[in-house]
Amino acid sequence: MMRISMSLPKKLLTEFDDVLKDRGYNSRSKGIRDALKDYIVRYQWMRDMEGDRVGIVAVIYDHHYTGVMEDLTNIQHQFREYINANMHIHMTENKCLEVIVIKGDAQQIRDLTEKIMRLKGVEHVKLTTTSGGEKL
Repeated sequence: MMRISMSLPKKLLTEFDDVLKDRGYNSRSKGIRDALKDYIVRYQWMRDMEGDRVGIVAVIYDHHYTGVMEDLTNIQHQFREYINANMHIHMTENKCLEVIVIKGDAQQIRDLTEKIMRLKGVEHVKLTTTSGGEKL
């Protein structure tokens, strides 16, 4: 095994430790390994998508983060032919949820999702898709 070091915000580490306790983990390292495996599986699923897809991209972001709303809007304009609708929800004083309804080629949907994931101020992105309707 390799040993690594990382820096985390105190709040994130506290929340992670609470999850580990609730799930009965005895080791923070085991929890981190499991979380990394889940991240890899999700990436592989997204990478292996093919053909026409329909679904949603759920984005949670801090709207007080400078430029995040403009960046999110610019990306949506770049991919407008794949976006059917979106909904904006104010979750808290700082946090917003953007739900983007998508339909089209899997590669374009993946590119859209990954561009959003890389934005500073974006805290969580979840892509959910299914067949574009032809095989249902």
